[in-house]
Amino acid sequence: MMKTLYLIGGPMGVGKTTVCQQIKRGLPNSVFLDGDWCWDADPFQVTEETKDMVMDNICHVLNNFLNCSAYENIIFCWVMHEQKIIDSILEKLDLKTNACIVHCISLVANEKNLRQRLSRDIESGIRTADVMERSIARIPLYQNLNTFQIDTTQKTVTMIVNEIKNLRP
Repeated sequence: MMKTLYLIGGPMGVGKTTVCQQIKRGLPNSVFLDGDWCWDADPFQVTEETKDMVMDNICHVLNNFLNCSAYENIIFCWVMHEQKIIDSILEKLDLKTNACIVHCISLVANEKNLRQRLSRDIESGIRTADVMERSIARIPLYQNLNTFQIDTTQKTVTMIVNEIKNLRP
């Protein structure tokens, strides 16, 4: 069975998790991993040790999904704003053993739209205010990635999901 791996990145607040949950429900034999689940700590600490740990966690889980015959579509999302993050994940995956198509995708939005989305999340208590400037500052970084770019600014979740599902290798 040919597998498909979707690596979906984008700034905080762009809608990665929502889109991936809908993709999971719309594709057969699908499984979804949100990279944030592999690093959900309090306090949240960014050190070399914790960065290595989260990469190991992510790659271990993705390899388990790739090696499991029950799954045909593996969906992963995380804030992947540097090419080295994407490359580091891909080089640790068992893609040669498993016949696999890989789609690297960046969901992006303009600053105004991203500010609106993050403001709603902050007001509802989903995010803290400190994410706003970090997320906005990373917007230009996505233009430098070797990914398929989808501007989510004026699109519904269904429109974005359909665009992703229609990607061809």
